[in-house]
Amino acid sequence: MAPIDHFSHGLLTPVLAYAMSSVGSMLGLMLTSRARVVGGREGAFWLAGAALAIGGTGIWTMHFIAMLGFAVQGTVIRYDVPLTAASALIAVVVVGAGLFLANHAGDSPLLLAGGGILTGLGVAGMHYLGMAAVNLSGHVSYDPVMVTLSVLIAIAAATVALWFTLRVSGALRIGLAALVMGVAVSGMHYSGMYALSAEVHAVSGPIPGSQAIDFLLPLIVGISVVTVGLLLLVILSPSEKELRAEARYGRHDEGAPEVDLFGTPRG
Repeated sequence: MAPIDHFSHGLLTPVLAYAMSSVGSMLGLMLTSRARVVGGREGAFWLAGAALAIGGTGIWTMHFIAMLGFAVQGTVIRYDVPLTAASALIAVVVVGAGLFLANHAGDSPLLLAGGGILTGLGVAGMHYLGMAAVNLSGHVSYDPVMVTLSVLIAIAAATVALWFTLRVSGALRIGLAALVMGVAVSGMHYSGMYALSAEVHAVSGPIPGSQAIDFLLPLIVGISVVTVGLLLLVILSPSEKELRAEARYGRHDEGAPEVDLFGTPRG
């Protein structure tokens, strides 16, 4: 088996990956906090933004930045572009599905657990689909015990994250929760990476795919646009306190109950 280095650039990639995961999680929690307040169709838009922040920035971008430090001795590494793009799409979709299910769950632990399992399996699927996009001159195999552990960590991390989206509000609590979510997402990624082993073969001709650095510029531009756009949306919109006051006033004025994103009255 060929030696594998998960930190070929030292602490740079894991630290940047953790920071990006925490930033994406924090932004997502800010958006879900607003979604809980407004509810209804408008809340669904906030929740879609949260799925983009957590799934796209907090999970997939963290995964790709961490992969920049991945190296296998004796071979170059290339990435299949369609599979890499598909893994990003899966991350956003499964997080979005989990967020909508968790919001509908209310105080039901069963539905919350179901959302956590769905999202966790989707995040694990995103990770291993992203790993399937890796091309090298050799054969890759996985330790089933470590793969199982990484999936369980993904499910646990997703369940905790969904619980945070239902309960956490306020800048300090959101910041602390985001740091915890960053640890969970990073733990899932590196436990999955340690399940991998590679046997290098001699190969003639170039390895198909793109270099990791080829993704870097579009990644930075895309992250910047999405993150700044969502931050501006949060900053320019009414604060959570104002939204709560407006929601209370509207319910008092119209005699209408508070509803979740599916129009179901909250208990």
